[in-house]
Amino acid sequence: MKKLYFLLIVTLFSSCSIKFNGASIPAEMKTINIMFFENNAPLVVPNMASKFTENLRNRIRNQTSLNMTTNEAHGIFSGTITNYDIRPTTMQDANTRGVATTGTNRMSISVSVKYTNNLNPKLSFEESFERHLDFPTAGQSFQSQEPGLIDQVLTLLTEDIFNRAFANW
Repeated sequence: MKKLYFLLIVTLFSSCSIKFNGASIPAEMKTINIMFFENNAPLVVPNMASKFTENLRNRIRNQTSLNMTTNEAHGIFSGTITNYDIRPTTMQDANTRGVATTGTNRMSISVSVKYTNNLNPKLSFEESFERHLDFPTAGQSFQSQEPGLIDQVLTLLTEDIFNRAFANW
């Protein structure tokens, strides 16, 4: 009797598929084309476009079984980086000369994305994504912090875009 229960449980669970990354990609979708995202922001960081494009490609490579192609694909990502800016968000107490100084800055990056699902056009979208990160101004120069901050914000944007295209929650 125990063997029967065991076989029943094994059969039941072998027909289930569990995906821990949250992705819900149809079995018939096999290929993806991620076109280069140009940087059209008023303030341009030279390598941001290539970093963002490669981050999105890596996310899809690592989290799906889709094959990358530059030809006609089942899914196509295209778009542009539309904004990059740094603004003060909080002020510190006045310094010895009575002038308030910036305590925290906010880095923001916006990306316009077009996703075309050639298998199911209802799942296609065209929308903007924006993420930001607050960081302190004291301690390190902005130039030393900037590359790491950009990487963090691009990672957040990549997750948002991936989830919008492939996660059904």
